[in-house]
Amino acid sequence: MPAACESVLEDIEDIVSAEDLKPHDRQFVRRNVFPKVRKRNSQKNAQTDDEPPSDSIIPGVQKIWIRTWGCSHNNSDGEYMAGQLAAYGYKITDNSDEADLWLLNSCTVKNPAEDHFRNSIKKAQEGKKKVVLAGCVPQAQPRQEYLKGLSIIGVQQIDRVVEVVEETIKGHSVRLLGQKKDNGKRLGGARLDLPKIRKNPLIEIISINTGCLNACTYCKTKHARGDLASYSIEELVDRAKQSFQEGVCEIWLTSEDTGAYGRDIGTDLPTLLWKLVEVIPEGAMLRLGMTNPPYILEHLEEMAKILNHPRVYAFLHIPVQSASDSVLMDMKREYCVADFKQVVDFLKEKVPGITIATDIICGFPGETDEDFQETMKLVELYRFPSLFINQFYPRPGTPAAKMPQVPAAVKKQRTKDLSQLFHSYNPYDHKVGERQRVLVTEESFDSKYYVAHNPFYEQVLVPKDPLLMGKMVEVNIYEAGKHFMKGQPVSDARVHTASVSRPLAKGEVSGLTEEFRCSAQNGTKWKAQPNAEIPVKTRLSSWMALQLPWQQEGGGLKILSVSLALLAVLVMFYYGGMKTEL
Repeated sequence: MPAACESVLEDIEDIVSAEDLKPHDRQFVRRNVFPKVRKRNSQKNAQTDDEPPSDSIIPGVQKIWIRTWGCSHNNSDGEYMAGQLAAYGYKITDNSDEADLWLLNSCTVKNPAEDHFRNSIKKAQEGKKKVVLAGCVPQAQPRQEYLKGLSIIGVQQIDRVVEVVEETIKGHSVRLLGQKKDNGKRLGGARLDLPKIRKNPLIEIISINTGCLNACTYCKTKHARGDLASYSIEELVDRAKQSFQEGVCEIWLTSEDTGAYGRDIGTDLPTLLWKLVEVIPEGAMLRLGMTNPPYILEHLEEMAKILNHPRVYAFLHIPVQSASDSVLMDMKREYCVADFKQVVDFLKEKVPGITIATDIICGFPGETDEDFQETMKLVELYRFPSLFINQFYPRPGTPAAKMPQVPAAVKKQRTKDLSQLFHSYNPYDHKVGERQRVLVTEESFDSKYYVAHNPFYEQVLVPKDPLLMGKMVEVNIYEAGKHFMKGQPVSDARVHTASVSRPLAKGEVSGLTEEFRCSAQNGTKWKAQPNAEIPVKTRLSSWMALQLPWQQEGGGLKILSVSLALLAVLVMFYYGGMKTEL
């Protein structure tokens, strides 16, 4: 036997399924099990002699630091993982130095984000921290050299983060990268009613679908999130109701493309939104996330009606990326500039005051000076109040990375020129003196103000009065900047409290069952219960035998089946080897 053995599993559930080979055939086809041997030298032995053996480590008592990069979908995943770990007993800390394990939740959209992720891994290893990786980077390219030997939790496997963390703390490497499926059909992801720690207790981020229907040539996220898979309307409405019961007063709907929602399950975005509007209490608001032009075109009339609803922000994020049809064709964006203009013009007419945010990529391969000037003209025409300017970065494995590249100096100059144009106008100057209704939900980065948003999701800074947090108030706008306005609460105006429950405390776990709450009140720490059929002392590992409350619906039986199947395989290997020797 080797001195130390490390097994890396892509996904334990992929080992035994209805479509797989039977156990007696499995010894010849072990696609998802990759045994690795880690040899110890004398120096390493000296370092590990003082460490306790892995089976003596008690999981659920360590401190965990979580870092998330990227979009609101990724942030929601990070909140869910934090909630499950805290519910199990782990302490979520803001201090990376005191943490025993770092959970790094990555973004693969741009090179700088992945560079930060890679540097964080290196820093964790230098600090002798245990590391678990999550997000789109390891999901899209799990075999990159700098990810070798590290545990990975896939974007659709976040409900199993406790298992991965537990095994990693014991010194093992586990990789769960499989897809959630029901009768062979891909699901939107993990359940939406999992425990969660909201970064802001007043804001709930709900992922309505994962993946998309496009194949943009520059996009790496597609490699991680895959094709479109939507949650059912019932699941999403239930999640919204639960959020309001926990004191949330603002909901963000997010995905890689909200406009494509429901096409895989026979419904559409307007149908979902009308159902959600029915359960939004007075004083609470809904914000819709990014949608690409092709899919919103079909629903313009209904979308205008929804965006005019008093409990829905008149705000829409529609990325154009370029105002050149030839560049859009090379990007495979599946629309032309005229389509984008049709959407914007229609919504501006039907939803007075609407905020349209957009994205632009500078220096995409093949972009000429004439192409770029078309983009400059588009920005000059619409003067977008919110504009996300991105210098093109070729992402490994994408078609755009193989195209002839625009020189770096040209990309940099175009990015600078567009930024200067954007900063040449002030979108809010004409609003000084207005009286606006705003919902207060956050604290500013400099901690000098509270942050509120008016019905058009424009940022309004208000005085730091604790009585205003989570409330809808009327303010007089007395100052305007490039990205914000400042408002003073009107003295004679009524402060409106959303008709929701008291908000959870910052860091408090949402979605806990009554069992959890009773345990907390009695001062006892919740522990996962071992499966009755498998004694604790003889279980293969705790994450095969333990059932967390949100995994109990059939999960225990499936885990037991997998465990028994693995035992059968091991026994067959053992006796097969003995027979060969005899």
